[in-house]
Amino acid sequence: MSAHDDFPVRVDQHGTLEVWTIDREARSNSLSRPALFAIGKLARAAAENPSVRGVIVRGAGDKVFCAGADLKERAGMSDDDVRMQIRLYRSELGALDALGKPVVALMNGHAFGGGLELALMCDLRIAARHAEFALPETTLGIIPAAGGTQKLPRVVGEARAKEMILLGRRITAETAHAWGLVQALVPEGQDALAFALEYLAPIANGAPLALSAALEAIDRSFDEDLRTGLDVEALIYDRLIPTRDRREALAAFGEKRKPVFEGR
Repeated sequence: MSAHDDFPVRVDQHGTLEVWTIDREARSNSLSRPALFAIGKLARAAAENPSVRGVIVRGAGDKVFCAGADLKERAGMSDDDVRMQIRLYRSELGALDALGKPVVALMNGHAFGGGLELALMCDLRIAARHAEFALPETTLGIIPAAGGTQKLPRVVGEARAKEMILLGRRITAETAHAWGLVQALVPEGQDALAFALEYLAPIANGAPLALSAALEAIDRSFDEDLRTGLDVEALIYDRLIPTRDRREALAAFGEKRKPVFEGR
């Protein structure tokens, strides 16, 4: 699917993985209102599409993954328009957060403000070594409002999140990797997408029902105490017992071959 101004996200299929490219390089791949609607629409479609086992989100070019809010668009907004935009972050990026299939941010360049918050909506993050990351909103008289104050502490810890948010500190990809904000760095000289597709081969070829179930169990762990969380885990596991994929994995082990998962 090609991108245009009303739907500025390009979609490419790589086997069982969809690659979404925010195609606004001239505007630093910023999150315009059409971009938010496009991400929400794609997330809802991917959730219902059994041929999609995972999603990679990236920005066009190799300088900026996403610079956050489109400030030119924002400058023409009334206070109520801004409030509506914040609600769209919650609903449309929230659809990505709730997709139920592995989502990976391929941060081929810098991710600032809402761009980093977009990456935090993803389950895993891969970064180019030249990329830098920041949540500078407090230096602009506001706060991160697309989940940054909630997501970042859960990923890097309270103190590091406060340092980034209160000081507006910019960190390098190497620091982000050391903190656990980024799970993998693209090796020098290697194509970022090719690296990401190789890195995600276990997802592309994996058992989709099990992957979704694992995501559900992990996500629900943040809302439950340990005892309840263990009960939830057991219930989710029970759903997988009668599946064909579980039986296929056992058969493949016995026959010394790789399993072929169908998502059933």
